[in-house]
Amino acid sequence: MTAAAGRARRADAERNARLLVAAARGLFDERGPGAPLDEIAKRAGVGNATLYRHYPTRDDLLAAVYADEVAALCDRGAALPAEAGAGEALHAWLEAFAVQVATGRAPAFAGAGDDDARRTELFARWHAALTSTAETLLARAQRAGDVRGDITVAEVLTLAHAIATSCTDPGQVRRLLTIVRHGLT
Repeated sequence: MTAAAGRARRADAERNARLLVAAARGLFDERGPGAPLDEIAKRAGVGNATLYRHYPTRDDLLAAVYADEVAALCDRGAALPAEAGAGEALHAWLEAFAVQVATGRAPAFAGAGDDDARRTELFARWHAALTSTAETLLARAQRAGDVRGDITVAEVLTLAHAIATSCTDPGQVRRLLTIVRHGLT
């Protein structure tokens, strides 16, 4: 194979991946994260084999679809300490996280559970980035005395995720997180 043929093949693969992500985002927005994978491939104009070659599992595809939003959420977590006190930064980030999950914008993040067997590489990286952001904010809040020292990041993320998956109304998510906030301090 020539170098030009290899570049063309890579460009074609990148184009297919972009088409699959765009098609999946559209169908997930329309029908939720359980939209049929066959329909995603069809909408992208590629075969099922191409879909599975790029995204072997639904979690891989979900992670790719929402990767930009997860990155933005992690970036927000990094910026918050400069904008707010330690406790306020943690709670503002948890609110952003929970609202994102509750409104269906990050359905692949499954909270702080330890079911590594079902996590794929993309999903695991996503989970690790969100957990790291939460750990940093929690540790800062604990050092400042704004959050109890015996609270773990797994507990905080489990609570936020449980709230997020129990309702889709951002106002209700915020209210429930406010109640949890009192239990963390």
